[in-house]
Amino acid sequence: MERSIELTSRARAVGELMQEALPVLLDRHGVVGAQIAVLVDGNVVDASAGVLNLVTGVPVTSDAAFQIGSVTKTWTATLVMQLANEGLLDLDRPVVEYLDEFVLSDETANKTVTSRQLLCHTGGFDGDRWPDTGRNDDAVQKYVETLSGAAQFFAPGERFSYCNSGFVVLGRLVEVLRGKPYNQVLREQLIDPLGLTGVATCVEEAILGRVAVGHERSRPDGPLERVNTWSLVPSTAPAGAMLAMSARDLLGFVQHHLSVNEFDAMRVPHVELPEPGLLNGHWGLGWSMPDCGGPVVVGHGGHTMGQRAFLRVVPEAGVAVAMLSNGGDVYPVFSELFGRLLGELAGVHLPGLPVPPVDPRPVDATRAAGTYSCSVGDWVVRVDGDGRAWLRVLLTRSPSEEEDEIELVALDADTLITVTPKDGRHVVYGLGDADKAGRSRFLRFTGRAFVRKPSCP
Repeated sequence: MERSIELTSRARAVGELMQEALPVLLDRHGVVGAQIAVLVDGNVVDASAGVLNLVTGVPVTSDAAFQIGSVTKTWTATLVMQLANEGLLDLDRPVVEYLDEFVLSDETANKTVTSRQLLCHTGGFDGDRWPDTGRNDDAVQKYVETLSGAAQFFAPGERFSYCNSGFVVLGRLVEVLRGKPYNQVLREQLIDPLGLTGVATCVEEAILGRVAVGHERSRPDGPLERVNTWSLVPSTAPAGAMLAMSARDLLGFVQHHLSVNEFDAMRVPHVELPEPGLLNGHWGLGWSMPDCGGPVVVGHGGHTMGQRAFLRVVPEAGVAVAMLSNGGDVYPVFSELFGRLLGELAGVHLPGLPVPPVDPRPVDATRAAGTYSCSVGDWVVRVDGDGRAWLRVLLTRSPSEEEDEIELVALDADTLITVTPKDGRHVVYGLGDADKAGRSRFLRFTGRAFVRKPSCP
């Protein structure tokens, strides 16, 4: 009885801390609105602050739904693991044995890539394809049929490169093996059994409740403005286009994960990911596994249409923290709150956000300069005579809207970092293996590996 009172007291103290700290931090960093929820001692406590929409001024409440973006991938991975645990899917058999419509441009990759490799982001093909294939139940199938045009950057299993496309393929596997559309399987296998009544799988469901709208800046020094589109295209739902919920509902999903042994295999490291910042560490089956120098931590982040989601779980301690937001410099809020909560509740040291060195070394022009590409666009790096590096992003969807160059400096011999922060953080870019001429073969960015164009010097 005394233990129950103690645990309830600790959860109550956490709730009071968040209620006090969250609005102060949102105001300090110009964040439009946010929810934060914490799982501690079997209890979920939460707090909310700000507004759902700068135009309407509707306040954020604990039951409001935010998009979770790529955190959806942990839900898709869970559906895949259910299939594996039921004997309906062998993670190490080629995907093409289950999906006739799965055709990659590289014949060898097409014959060999497996579900396990897709869960670990080691499929090797272009991961940032966003074709709009409609809103009908065949949208995911039609998306998969477009992958015959996807470039194959690496051999399957060769290296980690974050791949949205691979998770759409996994969503299609779920559809074929369950005989139902992805969103229906998501509801029948997870949402309804877990009693998560506030979860929306599409815009039609979302607008029936209190829903957050994203906000972005049209220029770095401009004001936050409401986005004009609520979600990405429905065909990419398994990768994170549509799913919306409260931070409390997200932790309901986490509680299920921690209570069922059949999902333990998802939290085993599969791929090393040595990338400074939030992704440094390993990747499991659908889960990021950041290196925090203590107990195992798993999690995921999400970014879609002006909204950002953060999730960290410490299974050994039964502790999890989720934060959902809809615009502004949210990274310092994440760093401060998650750092304090995970430290005090689970003994986890959350690494600080990387910052540029005071006196950076010159950037190696031979290695860094070049154009690095994927279907979204080109990342053009140039290095001037003083060893200062500059990045220009040329997006395929808006070639006439050329972005201004941003300055990069060397964080270390293999890593570049932006001088000016975005959303409250300095963005990190990693240089890949060198070719025979000493040039980086690819540029790493938020887990992705963009390949150098052969024609570049």
